[in-house]
Amino acid sequence: MAEAIARRRIEELGWSQVEVGSAGVGAFDGSPASGGALRTAARNGLDLSAHEANLVTRELLESAHLILTMSASHLARVAELGAGERAALITDFTSPGDADPGWGGVPDPIGGSDEEYGQTFRVLEGLVRRALERLEAVVTP
Repeated sequence: MAEAIARRRIEELGWSQVEVGSAGVGAFDGSPASGGALRTAARNGLDLSAHEANLVTRELLESAHLILTMSASHLARVAELGAGERAALITDFTSPGDADPGWGGVPDPIGGSDEEYGQTFRVLEGLVRRALERLEAVVTP
């Protein structure tokens, strides 16, 4: 969901030189988005029907300039794969200067209700917006 939210916002900003992608630490390559993610995205004007999961790999991380993770365990895996210097927990990245923004990460709604997916979607919208605002100073349309 975060990737789709970011793509939409990047398009709205006219940032043609910015690319986003997503990968999971426990993803099965080629798996579709979950039903909850599909329904929640659709309710918010996004189509995840073509989404295919990617497992995070060293090669994938090497192509990224910035890696924002949803949880501390994801951040640790990114560091294990050698990309820790370009990675941050998204909640820390979007709250620079705060020792503890109090969130700790983004809750994973997998297996949860559509309401839980909706809550996560709303959290992601805010985090993606703040992350892109932070990047705006270094991105020129």
